[in-house]
Amino acid sequence: MPSRLRTRKPIETIGLVFKPEPRRAAPILGPLTRWLDRKRIRWVVDVQTARLLSKPSMGLPRPDLAAASDLILVVGGDGTLLSVAREIGAKRTPILGVNLGSLGFLTEIPIEELYTALQGVLAGRSSIAQRTRLEVTILHNGRKVARHDVLNDVVVAKSAIARILDISVAINDRFATAFQADGLIVCTPTGSTAYSLSAGGPIVDPAVAAMILSPICPHTLSNRPIVTRIENRVEIALARNHGEVYVTLDGQVGIPFTTGDTLRIRRSPHPVRMIRFPQHDYFGVLRQKLRWGGRVRLGSSE
Repeated sequence: MPSRLRTRKPIETIGLVFKPEPRRAAPILGPLTRWLDRKRIRWVVDVQTARLLSKPSMGLPRPDLAAASDLILVVGGDGTLLSVAREIGAKRTPILGVNLGSLGFLTEIPIEELYTALQGVLAGRSSIAQRTRLEVTILHNGRKVARHDVLNDVVVAKSAIARILDISVAINDRFATAFQADGLIVCTPTGSTAYSLSAGGPIVDPAVAAMILSPICPHTLSNRPIVTRIENRVEIALARNHGEVYVTLDGQVGIPFTTGDTLRIRRSPHPVRMIRFPQHDYFGVLRQKLRWGGRVRLGSSE
């Protein structure tokens, strides 16, 4: 189970990362920096947020931003937070995600609660939840060509032409199964509410130490999602040549994947540390985002 730690360390510097939408972000960013100045909280910004401030020289690469900050405030959507989580690498700086508008499971704080959330963090009324990431390695002819940590998912799929893929899966060096499907998603519990959910995969509480394998439009009904221990090692290969196939990381980075390549997935030693508040429990967020109903009406008095 991910550990939950009180955020007792004083917050002296906050790193700001805003989704690069000037029309929506600019009216928030200016008042926020002035609010932080009044609180005597130092703030730094990444490159794209510096452009929103028309001060490009202030922008820091995201690994440097994480190193210089006690907290990273991400204002945008889940995509912005996923890119931050990936680009800060092994840095352990906690992330607070604030939703700028649309559906968001990771940026669960609505923009209307921005200052309330910041006050809560500064007053020590929040906790840190460690979210598991997957370490993804791609080998080509036995040589490592890519390595990334992902928070949500890894997807193997065709780039354009819709054809069935033959995907071989081994777990802990033993052949497990072969999927005949449009593709395969391997995700963390955090990512179970993303692409995997759309493909019919289960919703898994982030506190569960698991990895989920969800086939995309499987050719046979017996190809069902698999939930396995997070400590297991998964290896994926293509059983035959399929033309253009890509491995996509968190929906943002695409890497060519061909016959003879090996995709290795295991638990990353570098979890993401997310700021949480008691009033935003996991199932409450699910009810809101998925528009789950309230009480079930069992009958009528008429």
